[in-house]
Amino acid sequence: MQRRAFLTLAGGGTILAATTAWFAAPQVFGVPPTAIAAWREAAAPGEIRRFVLAHALLAPNPHNMQPWIADLSTPGEILLRLDPARLLPATDPYGRQIMMGVGGFLELLDMAAAARGQRAEIRLFPQGEPGETLDGRPVAHIRLHANPAAVADPLFAQVAARRTDRSAYDPARPPSPAEIARLHQAIAGLPARLGIAGADDPTRVAAIRAIARAAWRTELTTEPAMMESVRVLRVGTAEIDRHRDGIALTSPFVVAMSKLGLFDRTSFPAADSAAVKAQLDGFDTVTAPTPAYLWLVTEGNTRPLQIAAGRAYARINLAGAALALAMHPNQQALQEYPEVAPHHQAIHTLLDAPTPRFTVQMLARLGHLPQGAAPADPAPRRGLSALVAA
Repeated sequence: MQRRAFLTLAGGGTILAATTAWFAAPQVFGVPPTAIAAWREAAAPGEIRRFVLAHALLAPNPHNMQPWIADLSTPGEILLRLDPARLLPATDPYGRQIMMGVGGFLELLDMAAAARGQRAEIRLFPQGEPGETLDGRPVAHIRLHANPAAVADPLFAQVAARRTDRSAYDPARPPSPAEIARLHQAIAGLPARLGIAGADDPTRVAAIRAIARAAWRTELTTEPAMMESVRVLRVGTAEIDRHRDGIALTSPFVVAMSKLGLFDRTSFPAADSAAVKAQLDGFDTVTAPTPAYLWLVTEGNTRPLQIAAGRAYARINLAGAALALAMHPNQQALQEYPEVAPHHQAIHTLLDAPTPRFTVQMLARLGHLPQGAAPADPAPRRGLSALVAA
């Protein structure tokens, strides 16, 4: 659920070095330990609501914006709202992707409750369902009940190991039929259809990559969409630690340019600029060896279905972690702003999900890392104190 950006020098120039094509987001310096402390702290016992929230906030979410606010003012209950300052109106104008992030949050919360012998009674939209745009009404009301018969979901053990990996995958190691079957099993019973194209369908893999690339170029060259990403770039240790959200950049070259005041985050480059070309080259480097793609389709596009799709992707991501499979959402073609409409239609047609009856809710790269490659670092998280409003 991530996007990327260009690097423009103050004064109008552009950086051409491959290190700035941050589709691959090289983590040379690494994310500071304090910014990822939430991944370690989730396992600590504590008051049950804080325990389940500490796990829920580790869910995948668009742009790593972590828009959740948990009201704990009523004992034994959680009222979940969204922070309007953490939405993505340019690239996610209807809040579909944000709702998927809510789904992932609720799935991990539900798992954490069961692991502590509790049942999470989740009621969506207790004050009414939002329309085309998200409003300030709560998105879920959760009440926890003791449940001695509760059984921990086996996937819960993977919550702290789950990652989004933006690096290049091993083209010689596509997911096996047994691994694909495990991913399907992970979402049994949810109203979402999982599709996977891999070694048995190289033509479709190439076609998906081509549409994803075209949509990525559209985002790079559409100012409101691209600048929405630029505004949440976190460059270097200090910024990453201060915000603990957004898109972390730790390449030494980029950090150095920023410290020297040469990283201009206010200018938008021309469509034919070297900055855009560098980003497309970076996209090609990372995606060319991708051996497989996965996608999730719902029949319809209601708010509950968007949340169900988010729950499904969270489960697939956890199942993939158990299998050492890497995943990386490529959502650009699924977005709903006007400029991306041709790619939106093309991907729905290619994936046998004709609109408006069906909606492709998720598209992601899938594969194994090259032998010996280290897994991705966990993404920064703001922690429980930033989530709880009580």
